[in-house]
Amino acid sequence: MNARPVTRTDEALERARRLLDAGGDAPTLPRLAAAVGLSVSHLQRAFRRRYGVSPAEYARARRFGQFKRALKRGARVTDAVYDAGFGSGSRVYEHADRLLGMTPTRYRSGGAGEAVRYTTLDTPLGRMLVAATVRGICAVTLGANDRELVAALQAEFPRAELERVDAGRDEWLGAVVARVARELGWSDAAAPALPPLDVAATAFQWRVWEALTRIPAGETRSYGEIAAAIGAPHAARAVGRACGANRLALIVPCHRVVREDGSIGGWRWGVARKRKLLRAERGHGHAGAPVAR
Repeated sequence: MNARPVTRTDEALERARRLLDAGGDAPTLPRLAAAVGLSVSHLQRAFRRRYGVSPAEYARARRFGQFKRALKRGARVTDAVYDAGFGSGSRVYEHADRLLGMTPTRYRSGGAGEAVRYTTLDTPLGRMLVAATVRGICAVTLGANDRELVAALQAEFPRAELERVDAGRDEWLGAVVARVARELGWSDAAAPALPPLDVAATAFQWRVWEALTRIPAGETRSYGEIAAAIGAPHAARAVGRACGANRLALIVPCHRVVREDGSIGGWRWGVARKRKLLRAERGHGHAGAPVAR
């Protein structure tokens, strides 16, 4: 099959993306459109179709990436705000809970003062860790042993207070454990509703993850099909990156996404686990759990 020819719009979109990636103050939408030779409305529509987000959302995500890296290096919050190109601290705090999962000050200090409770359990896929903050579930991960899982959680929240608890004594952790068991046919007991989630994510990542929860168990979709489902048919690669950023194994079922040719592809928690999980779902046919933000 011949590749689709590069069009004037393709070239303009790539120039727009490079301008947004250049750093400094992001141009306004009218200035960006003028710089690449498209109308404002055409640029807005075409950019979203190609990259899955608007130019403003793309620029915000880029700035937040710079902001997070600066905080991890130990920069003061005020310095990190302006170095990342934000005009004021209020713009950062407006989106901090969704994009950082906590306030900037706590993120800079590695989650100092944040209480994270967790439990671990055996599953047919190996050991599983389920963790929650006071706001909601922050991690559902798989690994070979508890040491590996807890170390990864500690790396994510290096100065948080981690507390191991019995899932039976914690309503949210117990609900996730029960839901996973029910969805995968490991238990016939009725599962409670999914608790709220507390994960840092961009608007595009949330759109992808919500689309994944609509894939019925026992079925798969390609990255391109997910991109089309969220109205961004050219954003298959960005969909793949969003799947890779998911820290909620099984709850956000990124294992149901495969390559365009139908081959299984990779998975954050291992191809062997992904293959076993898909086989189990085809055998039981339970529906996926909806995302509760």
